[in-house]
Amino acid sequence: MNENKSIDEAIEYILASLKKQGQAPGTLKNYINSFNVFKKYLAEQKISKVDEKVCLAYIYLKTGMKLESFNQKILDPNISRRMKPLHLLLAYLDTGKFIYRPRRIKEPFICPEGFCYEYEMFVEECRSRGYARATINSNTDKVQYFLKYLDTVPVSSSDEITLKHIDGFLPLYDSAAAGYVGIILYVLRNYLSFIYQNGFTYTDLSLLLPKVRVMRNSSIRYAWKKADVLKLLKAIDREDPKGKRDYAIILMVVRLGLRVSDIRAMKLSSLNWNRKTIRLNMVKTKQPIELPILDDIGWAVIDYLKNGRPKTTCDRLFVRHRPPYSAFGETASFHESLRRYMVKADLAIPLGVHCGMHSLRSALAKNMLEGKAPLPVISEVLGHKNINTTSIYLKIDTEGLRRCALDPEEVFK
Repeated sequence: MNENKSIDEAIEYILASLKKQGQAPGTLKNYINSFNVFKKYLAEQKISKVDEKVCLAYIYLKTGMKLESFNQKILDPNISRRMKPLHLLLAYLDTGKFIYRPRRIKEPFICPEGFCYEYEMFVEECRSRGYARATINSNTDKVQYFLKYLDTVPVSSSDEITLKHIDGFLPLYDSAAAGYVGIILYVLRNYLSFIYQNGFTYTDLSLLLPKVRVMRNSSIRYAWKKADVLKLLKAIDREDPKGKRDYAIILMVVRLGLRVSDIRAMKLSSLNWNRKTIRLNMVKTKQPIELPILDDIGWAVIDYLKNGRPKTTCDRLFVRHRPPYSAFGETASFHESLRRYMVKADLAIPLGVHCGMHSLRSALAKNMLEGKAPLPVISEVLGHKNINTTSIYLKIDTEGLRRCALDPEEVFK
């Protein structure tokens, strides 16, 4: 412990380092508030020397969580938020250096040696089939888990795989939803069929996999009410740079029905300010689409570009607000941000219902249905290739369904 450094000096140095690093003003504000609350605690307890024991006692007081160590893995984001500034403080007091832990990056997959050739062939096959990059990643992620499992059994090559190994792998998903298990089986069936057809196995094990019957469109999508959407938008702090970005993103989903994948991929050049249009190729369908820049969306984007977007060479319209200021990853769903704004807006989050960013598209579909827009028009706006996909939104048109109701007495009469 470097006792020559006072707590105030250490905190000032850490905040200056965070600012120099390019942290967003909102993030800096959170660090300042966290350190101020901690300094108040130290003053009340008359503590002049900070160590891990002091920090653990502080965390216990504020959260009720008794931790054995500051290196303990924490899943609760509220506790992690309180611990992060103290991690920096402890590291600085111990070493005299500013040690910042950057965002964790997924470690690259190292394929077990005996499966490398067929795995690379499978990835190339997915590309040749024209799968979207997110679909390829989703498929290969699940195959990677399977190959890692085989390596631990151990199985050294594809021709050694038996039904026994598959029976050992599937129970790892016992607690998963039926729909997700269905996806796992689909990917496994795809992969096992591929390696059989290419001569890596002597038996087509894909034929022996169980089938999970998941009724297509059996669930009813969460239907946002207009009042709830307005509350959600009002809950976003538009004075904060990140809030400016999130407001523009959510507005694009609600007003234009854009998918999150298209918003992630949207470039600065996608916006034609002279024609007031957004033109892009949809990530999911590969089809081009042109949408109007509505006034509220236009002003929200302008506000973000002028007063919120960090200085970066990235050509994407919306970027991360933590260094490095780069494009969002292909799996970024903005789900956590949406959830946070829902809580702030005091919106009731229904149990057992997934209401992510994609569900906000239902708000536009519902408004168009209530405005008696034809299904083909709604399909075009939402970017569906098949009108049958759009028909699932008919289930959220409660008033329309009431008009379709039959009188049992008339039917049986």
